[in-house]
Amino acid sequence: MPDLAVLDATAQAELVRRRELTPAELVDAAIARLERLNPQLNAVIHPALDRARAAATSPNLPDGPFRGVPFLMKDIGGAEAGQPYHAGMRFLKDAGWKETLDAYLTLRFRGAGLISLGRTSTPELALLPTTEPAAYGATRNPWNLAHSAGGSSGGSASAVAAGIVPAAHASDGGGSIRGPASMCGLVGLKPTRGRCSFGPGLGERWSGFSAEFVVTRSVRDTAALLDVAAGPMPGDPYFAPPPAQPFATTARIAPGKLRIGVLHGGPRGLPLHEECAAAVQNAATLLRDLGHEVTDEYPDALDDHEHVMAYVGVVAANVARALDSWGQKVGRPIGPDDVEYLTWTMADRGRAITAAEHLANLEYVHGFGRRLAAWWEGGYDLLVTATQAATPPEIGELTSTADEPLRALMLSAPYGACTLPFNLSGQPAVSLPLHWTKDGLPIGVQLIAPYAREDLLLQASTQLEQAAPWSRRKPPIHG
Repeated sequence: MPDLAVLDATAQAELVRRRELTPAELVDAAIARLERLNPQLNAVIHPALDRARAAATSPNLPDGPFRGVPFLMKDIGGAEAGQPYHAGMRFLKDAGWKETLDAYLTLRFRGAGLISLGRTSTPELALLPTTEPAAYGATRNPWNLAHSAGGSSGGSASAVAAGIVPAAHASDGGGSIRGPASMCGLVGLKPTRGRCSFGPGLGERWSGFSAEFVVTRSVRDTAALLDVAAGPMPGDPYFAPPPAQPFATTARIAPGKLRIGVLHGGPRGLPLHEECAAAVQNAATLLRDLGHEVTDEYPDALDDHEHVMAYVGVVAANVARALDSWGQKVGRPIGPDDVEYLTWTMADRGRAITAAEHLANLEYVHGFGRRLAAWWEGGYDLLVTATQAATPPEIGELTSTADEPLRALMLSAPYGACTLPFNLSGQPAVSLPLHWTKDGLPIGVQLIAPYAREDLLLQASTQLEQAAPWSRRKPPIHG
């Protein structure tokens, strides 16, 4: 049997298609890796192994493009009927909450033939760039167990990087796909706003900041899975324009000479760690060597300090609503002892925001997005930045206390500064694993395209993957 832990989802699906392996053999091998590695990583918190084995041997397993390929779902979004859904919350864990409906995205993944082995850990309500919820403990980075796998899709990223599964569901409200991808050496694409449905449970999440998709180990998997996940569903309040051709096809086409701007520091003058700065410089050099026009230009709007405060205000309002909503579903109000210090403080802040102030924040956000978009309309195809301004933090570094409930959020600034502006604008952005520190920790580089231009990101990413391949790199903790 080939070493399945190093094969991407496309390669594993091809083994099934050629009848070299069965779905059951793929799933059994993935379960063996999960049982061996997860005790060290704490990535998968709701294993559903019997269900996965049953799906792999079912005559009703869909004959989709990823038939039989093992997969994981993040434990926020991607609801699965009959399965736990705790969103990192001890409140929902204690209530034993299970979902009653499948999300549309879940149905799309399942219809493609993917087989979920369970659900992965996330920080409480996806609020931090590290996955260390009080409810489930810390998820660790397979490149160095002392370090975080990122957040909020840390469980998914840890499992994919370790080779348990080739791809996993993820979501991104301020960098929660791109950050874990950067910390774990993966490809992490945040799609355009409205590209993937939040239905039927929600029309949008975090007032349009959040997007759902996956983390993977290859650009071709990212492209093919976007074809699976993308597209409007009944009742969606808005959706991104469909591509002219499948993303998997587009990703294989050379983009021609692109005009690319580079931000060598962080937004608002935030300094970059020297390893993050080196990653950006190396990527810029590589893109120039590939024949693109690369200049040290970036949107002036990124230096606007107000966008961070507007972001925090909108998220706080959504946290307040989330606590009210979950309390109503479970049947009792959520109090300060039911959630973490940061969560309660954010909800308090959200409750203090008036409806008029919330609408003013949204008006600012939309204006900020237009100012960002104007830079691309001025003739640029892509922007290159660091994915994060700091290297992966150690476990326990980004924490709050009763006396300092906002401490974790304040310390998290370097991990979201480069990513959250594009949650406000709704533009697609991808983190690529193009650099490793002297100590062997991955560092991602971010590419951002205009609204609905994932095709440009995928084409440039394919070029970079071919010029500086990362697939041969494996972390010390690996399948």
